[in-house]
Amino acid sequence: MTARRTRTRATARPEAARARLVVVKVGSGVLSANGALRTRAFGDIARQVSTLREEGRDVLVVSSGAIAVGTRELGWSEPGSSIPEKQAAAAVGQIGLGELYKKRFARHDVTVAQVLVTRAGLDDRERFLNARHTLRKLLELGVVPIINENDTVATEEIRFGDNDNLSATVVNLVAAELLVILTDVDGMYHEAPREGQPKPALFDVVDKITPSIERAAQGSASAFGRGGMTTKLEAARAAARSGAATVLCNGLARDSLLAACRGDAIGTLFRSGDRMQSRKHWLAFTARVRGKLHVDAGAARALVKGGKSLLPAGITRVSGRFNIGDPVSCVGPDGASVARGLVAYSSEEIKRIAGQSASKISTLLGYSNGDAVIHRNDLVLREPL
Repeated sequence: MTARRTRTRATARPEAARARLVVVKVGSGVLSANGALRTRAFGDIARQVSTLREEGRDVLVVSSGAIAVGTRELGWSEPGSSIPEKQAAAAVGQIGLGELYKKRFARHDVTVAQVLVTRAGLDDRERFLNARHTLRKLLELGVVPIINENDTVATEEIRFGDNDNLSATVVNLVAAELLVILTDVDGMYHEAPREGQPKPALFDVVDKITPSIERAAQGSASAFGRGGMTTKLEAARAAARSGAATVLCNGLARDSLLAACRGDAIGTLFRSGDRMQSRKHWLAFTARVRGKLHVDAGAARALVKGGKSLLPAGITRVSGRFNIGDPVSCVGPDGASVARGLVAYSSEEIKRIAGQSASKISTLLGYSNGDAVIHRNDLVLREPL
């Protein structure tokens, strides 16, 4: 990691001011408007990130904009309507996006690296850790990673993904202390803004994301952006479980990134929560489940209230096909996911032992991986938005 001069000052948001490792998510609304690129925005981001590095911070940038850049390069007035068209725009745009950042950062003698990832690529724990090691080495070398979803190959991400949640995954990857989401709104409003009406009040500091906060998370994504306010809450929640605070602010305002990182009262600050182990954070927010274990009320209560392992006796039904060590969802009688975990048995084996006493596992299967289908050390409770 870099070791440069540090800056200290009294602020109302000390968790932001003292953060040494920062992830910055730059939304499409900051980099483009109705398909037209805001080329000055790239220079502003580079200047502010370079200043933060001079202050002793390490910074990673999660940037949207590949499809917007590709759309311009291809001479389209709007992004393609089909998945292959969007993938083509992303393929063209990723080169242009990286080049824009390279040129702007070069003005400050800063080297950048392009890192393309997919959710599927981070499903595997080994590849997750490899990505962590790469990003940390880049920071040690004084390089600013520019990270984006690999939309060229990730069809699911184009339909449903967003760089908000990717940025929270990066927070967990590198154990960052602060996530700054730069968007085209001022922060989290108490209610959805209405055209022609005065803007509602902003939330200044959110200690915890409650149902009332969730209800206020309204807003539509643009044609070039895929994340609305709900995905930003999801990202803030995930970052909080990594022990990081999140600032949501307007990236079009001058020096908003610097203000957010210096603890100024800009946008909305979401405070950090209790830090979850990285492995469990990966399981809760990154890993893709391969199937479901339907459990009875007693087993659901033991998982949620008692912190117990999942035993075969509490399993009522198995959905999907999966192998030993795969992530699965534990679903209660009401159909809601209550936990995720890594299974000690395959789906076919669990079907044979479901509803049975743990003492019968060896007899039914001819071997035993232990009494628990999911051990409590391999299980994490779910907190869906």
